[in-house]
Amino acid sequence: MSTSAAAASSTSLSSASRRRSSPASRVPATIRRSLTPQILSSPSSSSRSPLVPVYATSSPAAAGGATSRKKLLIFDAEEYLAESLAKYTVRLSEKSTAERGAFTVALSGGSLIKALRKLAEPPYLEAVDWSKWHVFWADERVVLKDHADSNYKLAMDGLLSKVPIPASQIYAINDALSAEGAADDYETCLKQLVTNGVITMSQATGFPKFDLMLLGMGPDGHVASLFPGHPVVNENQKWVSYIKDSPKPPPERITFTFPVVNSSAQIALVVTGAGKAGAVHKALTNKQSSSDLLPVEMVSLQDGVLTWFTDKPAVSMLSRI
Repeated sequence: MSTSAAAASSTSLSSASRRRSSPASRVPATIRRSLTPQILSSPSSSSRSPLVPVYATSSPAAAGGATSRKKLLIFDAEEYLAESLAKYTVRLSEKSTAERGAFTVALSGGSLIKALRKLAEPPYLEAVDWSKWHVFWADERVVLKDHADSNYKLAMDGLLSKVPIPASQIYAINDALSAEGAADDYETCLKQLVTNGVITMSQATGFPKFDLMLLGMGPDGHVASLFPGHPVVNENQKWVSYIKDSPKPPPERITFTFPVVNSSAQIALVVTGAGKAGAVHKALTNKQSSSDLLPVEMVSLQDGVLTWFTDKPAVSMLSRI
């Protein structure tokens, strides 16, 4: 994807990309009915396109008049995905910083942090006003910050220690508290930052509105620490909740609730690998019913854009791409 293409999604079509476009018939009919094809140019000058068609959809959200928009990006290689994700993040950072002097970013863990690595490299490192970033965790394991399972440690080692974000603007959980105490304390922190004007509130939902939430997805379709069948997925009052019985270790975690996740201005959902193909297929084939929704299917922005950053193995059950 060229820099100009990444800078404005509404003008991201180029003559070169149109020449490389693949027919929408390569995508199953259930996808074609809901996703309108958009073709983006490649992130490199190579004649070989690393990016196959992008499909986007708009649909009414739960809040009156608001619109939930989704985009599906499929990359030939992880390197191209990482470069596109960096350009996407830089563009959103510039926009938010120009509009209100701050950029609020919520991170998760797992392979997501590796996908963000290019932000710490030229030219992206120099393109960002890091002094305006405020970094949060959409979910965190209740362990010490230097523990191998800590999302804080993962993010610090992989990205945050390599970029000049002020330490006071990196908001880790209090690892001296219990899971319940850490969740309550983190929600109190968010409320204070709303009062201070750092975090905005969604007019559509009345919950905090992060400028960008960067999430991954597990093979079971979980996002953040919102797991299939767990009661916390139904929490609709709290901003931050906790669990003590995570189906994957460690058992104790804190997590943003769905009202907060779905109030985001933008969500980048990074999903790669064949192990995720089943959940991707279920989420994107319009066959879900309210009784068996995976958490990833419950990600539905009230007034924002959800962008899937995927690779071919992750979408292998959708079509022979």
